[in-house]
Amino acid sequence: MSIPQPQQPNDEDIKRREAEASAMRQRALMVLLEPSARQRLMNVRIVKPELATAVENYLINAASSGRLNRTLTDEELKQILLSIQQPKKDFKINRR
Repeated sequence: MSIPQPQQPNDEDIKRREAEASAMRQRALMVLLEPSARQRLMNVRIVKPELATAVENYLINAASSGRLNRTLTDEELKQILLSIQQPKKDFKINRR
């Protein structure tokens, strides 16, 4: 009697799952953000993809936990971006 081995996911399965997850995220963002806010987030993704991903994760988690139950405006998204974005390091060089 042999125990069936679990099948390893192949590249096609992985790509399909990633595409499905991406589509689900986009649908969630369509509901959570007004068009101007979605455009801003797409612009941020071009410049800082890691920041855009962090904001998306924050919004989806907030919506799924019930803390966010309406669409956000562009101004509200700006505030979230500022709060999530890491503060820039200020370097001071003293010359003698």
